[in-house]
Amino acid sequence: MAGVLVDSCGWAALMESGLNIDTAMRDVIGNPEFFLLEKVLEELNELALEKRGLLLKLLETRSTMIENPKGLRHTDDMLLQLSKENRWAVLTVDTRLKERLAMSGCGYIEVVSGRMLRFIGP
Repeated sequence: MAGVLVDSCGWAALMESGLNIDTAMRDVIGNPEFFLLEKVLEELNELALEKRGLLLKLLETRSTMIENPKGLRHTDDMLLQLSKENRWAVLTVDTRLKERLAMSGCGYIEVVSGRMLRFIGP
């Protein structure tokens, strides 16, 4: 099973795409094991006040919750650290975060053209 850290913008983009999560993920990395930071869940709950269809209950039931790493305040810093430590890909569409992940030798999964997922690995 491949570990996937979920970023809030990545999850929102995946939900907007209408892709079947299982099929799309299996095509790019195999069976995913989702990991969800407390901070990301907070961001998604705030986003859900404005956007419908984020399927947060689905994400929560399919994910292993992770406490926010101590000493870090910014979500991207947390995702980067955990990706490096555990060799997990990050589901994101955030350009700056993708650059940081690539420069650190970490992989990421992005939604491309709103129709498919693509894995960019080290």
